[in-house]
Amino acid sequence: MVTAPEKVFEVSEWCREIGLGGATFHISTDDPDEVVPYLPPLRKVATIAHLRLHVGDQIETAGEGMRVTIAVGKSGREEIAECIRKIAAEGIPPEAIDEATIEHHLTFHCTPDLVIKTGGSHLTDFLIWQSVYSEFFFSDVNWKWFRKIDLLRALRDFQSRARRFGA
Repeated sequence: MVTAPEKVFEVSEWCREIGLGGATFHISTDDPDEVVPYLPPLRKVATIAHLRLHVGDQIETAGEGMRVTIAVGKSGREEIAECIRKIAAEGIPPEAIDEATIEHHLTFHCTPDLVIKTGGSHLTDFLIWQSVYSEFFFSDVNWKWFRKIDLLRALRDFQSRARRFGA
């Protein structure tokens, strides 16, 4: 059976093969019990990727190359609440807080073009701020069984969309 870190490695390889070498992956799980299985195999992923692992408040970085970000047990709600606490700790007055201030204090500084949600058609709050203008692709396939053909379907679907960025 393929583990989550091995699947990250596989998907990273597929993206590199089809020319998405600059792709960034953000993978999240809300199950804190999954933290331990993620840690040891990550060195394998780091061989082809610049890896940033977020486990709660801890961040581990390793490797060079394509950037892969993995968040374990960090929800978008948590990220925004943490962001607000950082802003308050810095003593920034409420009237000075704008979108740029919030974005500067977020853990993840990205705006994904495409979010692939595996395992069903329900939304989670992962990257809730950053994905406001993202396109979403829902796959019934669980992450463990996600295949290259599933990635290609998501990319083909994305290419057929007319993006309006909220308009």
